Amino acid sequence: MGMNIGSGAGSGDPDVIVDINTTPLIDVMLVLLIMLIITIPIQLHSVNLNMPLGNPPPPAVPPEVVRVDIAPSGSILWNGETLADLPALEARLKAAAAQEITPELHVRPDKQAAYRVVASVMAAIQRGGLTKVGLVGGEQFAD
Repeated sequence: MGMNIGSGAGSGDPDVIVDINTTPLIDVMLVLLIMLIITIPIQLHSVNLNMPLGNPPPPAVPPEVVRVDIAPSGSILWNGETLADLPALEARLKAAAAQEITPELHVRPDKQAAYRVVASVMAAIQRGGLTKVGLVGGEQFAD
């Protein structure tokens, strides 16, 4: 801490001016900043994956593929066969989930189909317990 003592401008008592010396404070803050920068771990912008080595053997039995199409009118087709309503689809999904080897579902919604129909079909598939599901025909939406 520094102190300047000057003349009292005509009085007998000197005027005391007290200024804080900020240099040590700035030095301490810079040291703390450098320590913080050094101790922060380096952020990687990648995800580490443990991928299996080699080629997996091909499946003994090729999986059955079931096409579930959703027409613009909202009707649901199971391998080209029109289903009456959503409970009929759920019955087919339960039967497919009960098979020893569960089939792959390829869901192909039409571009003009209502979103609520597509969402209800996807929810029915999830409730049915089928996990091998793919959305097919995405190229019709890219325009």
